[in-house]
Amino acid sequence: MKRVLLCALFSLAAREVDAQEPVDRCPRPDFALSRYQEDYGFLRDPACRTELLDPIKYIPLVPSLDTYLSLGGDLRERYELLDHPNFSKADRDTDGYLLQRYMVHADLHAGPHLRGFVQLKSSLEDGRTGGPRPTDEDRLDLHQAFADGRIGIGDVASFSLRAGRQEVAFGSSRLVSVRESPNVRRSFDGLRATVAAKGWRLDGIGFLSAETRRGEFDDGSDRGERLWGAYATGPVLGKGLGLDLYLLGLRRDDAEFDQGTHNERRRSIGTRIFGAPGAWDYNFELVYQWGSFGPDDIDAWTVASDTGYTIRPLPTQPRLGLRADITSGDHHPSDSKLQTFDPLFPKGAYFSEAGLIGPQNHIDLHPMLDLHLLDQLQLTLAWDFFWRESTHDAIYRISGSPIVPGNADDDRFVGSDGAVTITWQPERQVEIVGTYEHFFAGPFLRDASRDDVNFVGIWLNLKI
Repeated sequence: MKRVLLCALFSLAAREVDAQEPVDRCPRPDFALSRYQEDYGFLRDPACRTELLDPIKYIPLVPSLDTYLSLGGDLRERYELLDHPNFSKADRDTDGYLLQRYMVHADLHAGPHLRGFVQLKSSLEDGRTGGPRPTDEDRLDLHQAFADGRIGIGDVASFSLRAGRQEVAFGSSRLVSVRESPNVRRSFDGLRATVAAKGWRLDGIGFLSAETRRGEFDDGSDRGERLWGAYATGPVLGKGLGLDLYLLGLRRDDAEFDQGTHNERRRSIGTRIFGAPGAWDYNFELVYQWGSFGPDDIDAWTVASDTGYTIRPLPTQPRLGLRADITSGDHHPSDSKLQTFDPLFPKGAYFSEAGLIGPQNHIDLHPMLDLHLLDQLQLTLAWDFFWRESTHDAIYRISGSPIVPGNADDDRFVGSDGAVTITWQPERQVEIVGTYEHFFAGPFLRDASRDDVNFVGIWLNLKI
C-alpha cells in the first residue's frame, strides 16, 4: 500500500513539473523605439549567442564584475512626396525628396547598478522644394548621452536616477514623445528619477528641450523650453485595465497661437485608462490645462480615445478600430483667456504619416481597419474626418504654429484624409513601409484658397 501511495505521489509531482511552462533561457528582446530599453545581458550564456551580430550585442569587458558593452544602430531611408505643403496652392512639389537617418549607439553596463548610454545621429535631406524643414536635417550630433544608477529597495522595489541627454516618451506619446516619424528625433537634457514597485512606475522629470540645429555637434539646450512633472503608470486589473496619472509643466518662451505670441506657462493634469480584455482593446485619455499666456490665463482640455475589436478566428485577424478625439480651441481671441489646447511634445505623425494637422482646436473621427495578410505583411485602411472645435480659432501644425487663421472663414468642417498603408517585415531587423494619403479639403480650407493634398511615403528601416 505504501509503495502504491509513493508511486502515485511521484506520478503527480512529475505531471506538475511537466505542466509548468519552460523557462526561456535566452529572452531575446524586441527592438525598442528607444534603444536603451533593450537588455542583452542574457548573452552572458554562450549557448544563447545564436545570431550573426551577437558578438557586438554582448562584449564582455570585466566578466567578474558583470561589465559589458552592447553596440547597435538604426538606418532609415525614406522618400516622401507632399504635393501641397500647408494645403497651399502656391507651393507645389511634384518630385518629392529623400530623408536619410543614421543612428549608432553604445550601451555600457557596469554591474547591475551602473550604466552609461551614448547615441549619435545623422539626419540628412535631399531634394525638397524650399529646403529642409526644422525636423528634416541635423547633419551630425549627440542625440543621447546619459548615465544612470539603480538600487534595490528591499525585495519589492527599486530606485533609479538618470542624468544627461535622453529620449522620453510617456503613455501613448500624445503629450511627450520621441518624434519618430520626422527625420530628426527629439531628446531632452536633464534628470529623470524613477521608483518601480509591483508593476507600477513613478517618474519625476526636470528637462530642457534639446535644440535641433543643422550643423555638426551644435545642438545645445533650449533654455526657453522646459518640461517638468511626474508620471505614474501601472496595472489595475492585469491586461484588462491599466492606469496612468500625471502632472506635467511646460515653460515655453515666444509660443505662437492664433491669439498672438507670448511666453507660455502651462500645467497639464491628466489620466489615461487602457487595456486589452480578450478581443477588445481600448485607450482613453483626459487632460485639463491651466496657466498663463503672457498676461492672459489658460483654460484648455482634451478627450482622446482609441477603441478596437480583433476578429481572431478569421484568417486575416481583422481589427476594426475607431479613434475619436477632441481638443479645445479659443472661443474669444480678443479676451483675456487662451482656450487652445497645447499637445506639448507630441509624436510627429499624430493623425497620419503626412502630419498635416496638429491636435489643437480640432474634432476628429478616425475609423480604421487592420488586416494581417501574411505573418509578415499588414494592410491598414483608414479615413479621418476633421472639424474645428471653435470656429474662432485656427487650425495648427503639429509644431504648434497656425496654418490657417480662425478669421479666414466661419465653416467648421476642415476636411477628410483617406490613407492606405502596407507594412512588410521579412526579418526581425528589416521593415519596409509604403503609404498613400489624399486629404480632401473641406469648406474651411477651400474658402481660405487652400487645396487638396497628396502624400506618398516609402521607407526602409534596418536595425542591428
